[in-house]
Amino acid sequence: MNRPPLPTFNYGRDTLSSKFGWDIDPETGKMMGGLNSRPEHIRRAVDGMLKRLRTDRIDLLYQHRVDPKVPIEDVAGTVRDLIAQGKVLHFGLSEPGPATLRRAHAVQPVSAVQNEYSMMAHDPEAQILPICKELGIGFVCWSPLAMAFLTGAIDQNTPFGQGDFRGMVPWFAPENRPGNLALVAVVQDWARRKDATPAQIALAWLMAQEPWIVPIPGTTKMPHMLDNIGADTVRFTPEELRELNAALVRTPVHGARLPPMVLSLSGVEAPAKQK
Repeated sequence: MNRPPLPTFNYGRDTLSSKFGWDIDPETGKMMGGLNSRPEHIRRAVDGMLKRLRTDRIDLLYQHRVDPKVPIEDVAGTVRDLIAQGKVLHFGLSEPGPATLRRAHAVQPVSAVQNEYSMMAHDPEAQILPICKELGIGFVCWSPLAMAFLTGAIDQNTPFGQGDFRGMVPWFAPENRPGNLALVAVVQDWARRKDATPAQIALAWLMAQEPWIVPIPGTTKMPHMLDNIGADTVRFTPEELRELNAALVRTPVHGARLPPMVLSLSGVEAPAKQK
C-alpha cells in the first residue's frame, strides 16, 4: 500500500510546539471556562503565542482536546488558514476520536497525534495507531513513563503531596498499586538484562514499535534528562521484543489511566458540521 510520507520538520532553528483548545484569555492567562476551539478563539490564541514567544511561526500547533461543540472541519479549516498565512507550519491533535482524526485530516493534513501511550497505557493501539500508519501521521507519546511509575520511583508506600495529580489517578490507588508494581518488576528485569535503567527500557520499547512513534518524557532534573536520552542506545532484537510484549500481556494493568473527568476528554468525536 502506498502511504504518504511522514512529516519532516526544519530543525535549522528551535522547533516550537504549542497548543490551543482551552478557554484561556491570551492577554491575561485567566481561565475563562472549559474547552474553546471556536475559530476566532484559535486565531486569537495563536496571535498571543507568537507575541509571547517572539517568533513569526509555530512549527507544530495542536488542538489540546477535541471541543464537542465545534465541528472539527471548522478547527482544521482555521489551522489551514493559519498555515497559509505562515503563522503555523504543521497541525496536530491531542487525544482525538478516530472519526474526528480522519475528518480533520481530510481538511488539513494532520502531522502528529499526541496521546498518552506507554507500557501501561495501550489505548492508542486499537484504532489511533492504525489510522496514523495508514495516513502517514506521526505519533507523539505523552506520559511515556506513566508519570514516573515505570521508572521504579514509586512503591506501595510512596505518598503523593497535595496538588500532585497522581494522587487522583486510579492506577496509583491503594487497591491498584500492588498489581501494577508487577509491571514495574517486568521493566526492572529487562533493565538488568539490557544493562539499562527502567526509564530507558520503557522509552526504548515505545521507539521500537514504529519509527514514527516519538515519546516525550517530561522532567525538571538534568540527571533524569540524561537518563532519558540514553534510551536511544537501547535496542531490542525481534525475539526480545516479542518476549517483552508477551510479558506485558501477561501482566494486566489495574485501574484507569486518568481520573474519570479527564478521561472523558479523550477519544471525543467532534460534532458534524451543519450543511
